[in-house]
Amino acid sequence: MKDKGLGDSIEKVLKATGIDKVAKKVLGDDCGCEERKNKLNKMFPYNKVRQFTEDELKIYKEVLPRLKGGTITGQDQAVLVRLYNKVFNANKKPSSCSSCVQQTIAKLAKVYVNSCDTNG
Repeated sequence: MKDKGLGDSIEKVLKATGIDKVAKKVLGDDCGCEERKNKLNKMFPYNKVRQFTEDELKIYKEVLPRLKGGTITGQDQAVLVRLYNKVFNANKKPSSCSSCVQQTIAKLAKVYVNSCDTNG
């Protein structure tokens, strides 16, 4: 499994050196390692793309049902491109290229799933 962030990498080093066993012996089975690992993964993710903010998530959820029909309006595309540019720190422009639009939608969909996994 690929490391999600710094917490996963630290866990691997601690296991490889045996420090994890020492920590459990001294601190007990519930030493807080899992919680620290998850917190470090969230603070220092290896995925360079950030998650949606609550406002961005709301905007995406408003447009999402309209994407199911297979066609996208110019207005919805403009909203998605602005969202894409914020999340990916890019300078994408609206396009008439259907594969380019689909690529934008697919990348935003991954961010949406990742945001929902952590935001509930």
